[in-house]
Amino acid sequence: MSKRDYYEVLGVAKGASDDEIKKAFRKLAVKYHPDKNPGDKEAEEKFKEINEAYSVLSDKTKRSRYDQFGHAGVGSDGGGDPFAGFRGANGQSFNFDFGGGGFEDILGSIFGFGGGFRGARRGRDYRTSITIDFEEAIFGATKTISVDGNQTKLKIPAGIFDGQSIRLAGKGGEAPSADGQRGDLYVEVRVRAHKHLTREGDLILSDVTISMVDAVLGTEIDVETVDGKITMKVPAGTQPGTNFKLSGHGAPHLGSDQRGPHIVTINVEIPRNLNKKQKELIEEFGKSKKRGIFR
Repeated sequence: MSKRDYYEVLGVAKGASDDEIKKAFRKLAVKYHPDKNPGDKEAEEKFKEINEAYSVLSDKTKRSRYDQFGHAGVGSDGGGDPFAGFRGANGQSFNFDFGGGGFEDILGSIFGFGGGFRGARRGRDYRTSITIDFEEAIFGATKTISVDGNQTKLKIPAGIFDGQSIRLAGKGGEAPSADGQRGDLYVEVRVRAHKHLTREGDLILSDVTISMVDAVLGTEIDVETVDGKITMKVPAGTQPGTNFKLSGHGAPHLGSDQRGPHIVTINVEIPRNLNKKQKELIEEFGKSKKRGIFR
């Protein structure tokens, strides 16, 4: 189901001020808060929708991208994860289940049912972590980890987020009895920061600085993406802070082949140490009818 327009969700106009957005959010948040609507699933979903809309429209950078590109400009939570939101008391997330075991086993891990609902005693659950590169989080990877001297092939799905955990059923401690089951292994995935790129949901973000002359006259630039360098055209008269969207070059939705966009923000470098001739040209331009090009 497609998402509703965030301005429509909060009941404000597209040009609404920050104060108008905040007031609208507070009014709706009070009305639909779960504490005031216990057991009302519709109100709960409405409350989530209101929070999502406010988190974007209250952030100037996100709001600017949303105004330009719509929902594609603010990414998503990755999607495709049927167990998102299940978390244990220690903050571990149970987002992936590889190596057998199903929903009952996951509930057992969270609520302490041991080996699900079968009643047999389980071995201890093990926890470890692994650090991967930014690109490996985007495209997926296969890593080897060692626990208690035993090596395992760990498949990291494309689109995984920093801090998420992968559950390997039956790879934990040995069962305490013959009729019991081995525990599970939870691997927390940490993602190294990239030198030039950042990630926001399924968006990849980067900045490129061009000269004032290139911004005025237009140019072509090479943009570093996870897919390699891409040549992008910057049209004449591009303003500082303008965003450009490279569709399909962002992060994938978990469990899907679809990828979000790469958003490139243009910064314009203003020259400082001008020589006499350059100053005269700028002053002459300032006197012309074309003044105010960056307004």
